[in-house]
Amino acid sequence: MAVALSAARFLEALEAEGLRVVEVGDWRTHNREHMGPWGPVHGIVVHHTATSGAGSTVRLCYNGHPDLPGPLCHGVITKDGAVHLVGCGRANHAGLGDGDVLRAVIAEKRLPPADKIDTDGNQVFYGFECENLGDGTDPWPPAQLAALEKAAAALCRAHGWTERSVIGHLEWQPGKVDPRGFTMDGLRGRIRERLK
Repeated sequence: MAVALSAARFLEALEAEGLRVVEVGDWRTHNREHMGPWGPVHGIVVHHTATSGAGSTVRLCYNGHPDLPGPLCHGVITKDGAVHLVGCGRANHAGLGDGDVLRAVIAEKRLPPADKIDTDGNQVFYGFECENLGDGTDPWPPAQLAALEKAAAALCRAHGWTERSVIGHLEWQPGKVDPRGFTMDGLRGRIRERLK
């Protein structure tokens, strides 16, 4: 269990990991906390956006859309490796997922299959959206994957978590496919090496 990082500490953790960070609008106070609690936090969920174009992707993740108001994550990682901060606090990114997966994340154990939707992930997970069509052919540039690795490691380091605190949306919620184009086990291996 961990108290969520303040906006200042969140930014500091990312910059200390060597990331190029872009602050978007009033991200420090932009959240959905009026819809429910934020924290304690237990991990990080990785997504792909199913969009292309950095500017429009960041705007979508900041503003959301009529069916799902923003912010849709905490940080958007664009193909050039920049991390655009769009929210701090509860965000509409994880939705309902499997409580058994959350318990495995908290215990930092191997994840069970996600087959239930019984637990609010927006309360307990940070979220990073990555600009990618998610069609399995849209490339993941090395700069983007390195930024994702660094961003996840930065939060793990700040909270004293291992790489097992980082999961994909597809590992949290039945029926989700994101992120598509790399494996979460591969990403976790990179995070593990970075945390050493």
